[in-house]
Amino acid sequence: MTPTTELQNNIASMAKRAQVASRSLASISSEKKNAILHRMAILLDEQRQFIEKENKKDLIAGKEKGLNNAMLDRLELSDYVMESMIKGLHEVRVLPDPVGEVSTMRRRPNGMSVGRMRVPLGVIAMIYESRPNVTVDAAALCLKAGNAVMLRGGSEAIHSNMALAKVLQQSLELEGINPDAIQIVPVTDRQAITVMLAQEDFIDLVIPRGGEGLIRFVSENSKIPVLKHYKGVCHIFVDSQADIEKAIPIIINSKTQRPGVCNALEGLLIHQDITREFLPLISNHLQQAGVRLLGCDKCLEIAPDMQPAAESDWGREFLDLVLCVKIVCDFEEAKAYIERYGSRHTESIVTEDYSMAQRFINEIDASAVMINASTRFNDGGELGLGTEIGISTTKLHAYGPMGLEELTTRKFIVYGQGQVRS
Repeated sequence: MTPTTELQNNIASMAKRAQVASRSLASISSEKKNAILHRMAILLDEQRQFIEKENKKDLIAGKEKGLNNAMLDRLELSDYVMESMIKGLHEVRVLPDPVGEVSTMRRRPNGMSVGRMRVPLGVIAMIYESRPNVTVDAAALCLKAGNAVMLRGGSEAIHSNMALAKVLQQSLELEGINPDAIQIVPVTDRQAITVMLAQEDFIDLVIPRGGEGLIRFVSENSKIPVLKHYKGVCHIFVDSQADIEKAIPIIINSKTQRPGVCNALEGLLIHQDITREFLPLISNHLQQAGVRLLGCDKCLEIAPDMQPAAESDWGREFLDLVLCVKIVCDFEEAKAYIERYGSRHTESIVTEDYSMAQRFINEIDASAVMINASTRFNDGGELGLGTEIGISTTKLHAYGPMGLEELTTRKFIVYGQGQVRS
């Protein structure tokens, strides 16, 4: 279906206004940005009643549409979620501002000094589903990095997102900043996404955050660079030199702490030399935690209470208490498996062999590679970024959790004294 002329004009107008706002936003001081974030936190607290009222409209509509309890839980702006958003604004406020940072200044033979300075990307389009708290998180990070942002949340959260955006724009106006720096697409028509993805003259980067279907749709239809990850198929390889007592809690935490997130464990690879000792032990712990285990033929010989894994199970993102288990001969087989079935999200090894750990670090391609640690640590907050806007499994221009620095780029700066090129 072709988008209406009115929808095309409205989205194009929003994108143009965002670009204008981004140009003024790029030059405001860190102190001003921090003042805006502080103001946002205050207004969110003051406007709780208004926000909760609008959120209830989405919750009622969601129940009428038959959304399940998990979806409704993600949709609700509870007191806990409100406090988390307010806390998040303060956390972003105290983070170092990357904009204007100059690095790698070098003097050329002709006397010129050449360096690189961090600058905002410009206008970021954020396309996401379900959780309305993403509206505040994304806006805060983009603002601190000097970017304008166009937000397109899921249709199920339209009232909540509009309410939150209104409060954020009020904060900008009260601080004397163009409110077009933060805009929410005010329509639920999916064609609005298609129109957004065609605004390459005004939008500099698109970040989709949601299920694989949404991300593939954005990637296939965008004329603008897209930072994305399709899914999180994360693995742990338990090496022959693993400390078994260390391995068990790492695996349990990776799989069971929050099984429905992208950095949860989906595949367990066990070195054949420790299988008879380790497999019954970890199988018992996982099953006690409610995990359904799908094993290869070799696994079933040792742990017959496992279910056989189908070919379609290898490399599958379950987002549930289900785990594939495979016995491998050595590191090379584990590496080949990860290369075939992994999603370049998070890979971990459990080993006490330093050389094997270094091989894993050097040879495994993922946005985060871990030694003796849970896959759940691939998260902006846990890795010291403060917070993040998403995780990229593409390599241009960011790989892994995207914090403030990843929402900027670098331009060359040159100091000369009249040099001309010969």
